[in-house]
Amino acid sequence: MLTISRETDYAARVILHLALQPTGSRSTARQIAELRIIPRALVRRIVTRLATAGLITTARGGDGGITLARPPTEITLLEVVEALEGPVALNICTVEPNICPLMPACTVHEAWVDIRDTLRANLARITFAALAQKGGASSPDTTAR
Repeated sequence: MLTISRETDYAARVILHLALQPTGSRSTARQIAELRIIPRALVRRIVTRLATAGLITTARGGDGGITLARPPTEITLLEVVEALEGPVALNICTVEPNICPLMPACTVHEAWVDIRDTLRANLARITFAALAQKGGASSPDTTAR
């Protein structure tokens, strides 16, 4: 089964949470962890990776917190996946073609590249603004716990 990691799923939740906030407002790691049901330790690790990728900004102090580095219309699901997982590749040969001794004659390689390119294009079309409009505003009911 091909899957993304749990951290990548959580990273998408973090970005979606921030996309739902009023422009210029900041959220704390604690708020995100509670509202998006993510372990706090993982939120901190994910925030570091998303900040390194340039998707969010962080600030310490009383007025500190986490905010998107760009408008949610400019942040795609592909960026989040690649920030956490690295390049999208169904097979190593799509990233490092020289690694395979069968490469010059391999017809499957073209199929892997086409599939990878289609997946990347689809992920790149999905912005967090669009996800927020599709009902991302609903947060889980944390009072039931």
